[in-house]
Amino acid sequence: MSIPHRRELIADAAISTVAAAGLRGLTHRAVDAAAGLPAGSTSYYFRTRSALIGACYLRLAELSVADVDRWEADRGHPDLDSAAGVMAALLHHWLTEGRDRQLARFELSLEATRRPELRADLQAAGLAARSKVAALLAALGAPRPAPAAELLVAWTDGLLYDRLAGATAATRPVPDAAELAPVVRRMLEAALAT
Repeated sequence: MSIPHRRELIADAAISTVAAAGLRGLTHRAVDAAAGLPAGSTSYYFRTRSALIGACYLRLAELSVADVDRWEADRGHPDLDSAAGVMAALLHHWLTEGRDRQLARFELSLEATRRPELRADLQAAGLAARSKVAALLAALGAPRPAPAAELLVAWTDGLLYDRLAGATAATRPVPDAAELAPVVRRMLEAALAT
């Protein structure tokens, strides 16, 4: 197994570990077990817990950008309706199959507020996502894509957090993509007016 693949495997296992057990459960030994690797493998690639958390941030951003790329590939040049459809499908994916990744992302993000040494990796990950969103908004004609992307990312994160971890998340069904599309369209319209 190549080093880049091994590092991805470890980061993916760490993300799954955080989603299942929270940050208290994130140990090198637990990640070794989750990844099916010999003891000591995780600490060989990521010497410290901070380095392991940083790898999680970067891997989460990489996976999110890949999700966006995958959905965009089928759509061609975006218009407002197709962009709303793509984003609704993404949100639905992140609320269902990608649920664990989003839960881990929220937990890991909170950790960076308490540990300044983690902020650089979190910021790098966040900038990658915002850059992707700004490019989409620019293609839709946003006069100021960067500030519009900041708003759209914040709204999207708020919606995800509310549906995954908010006070009534456990009692509400996950909306399907068709239900999310009009909400996303309103968010896009507001972001484009920024």
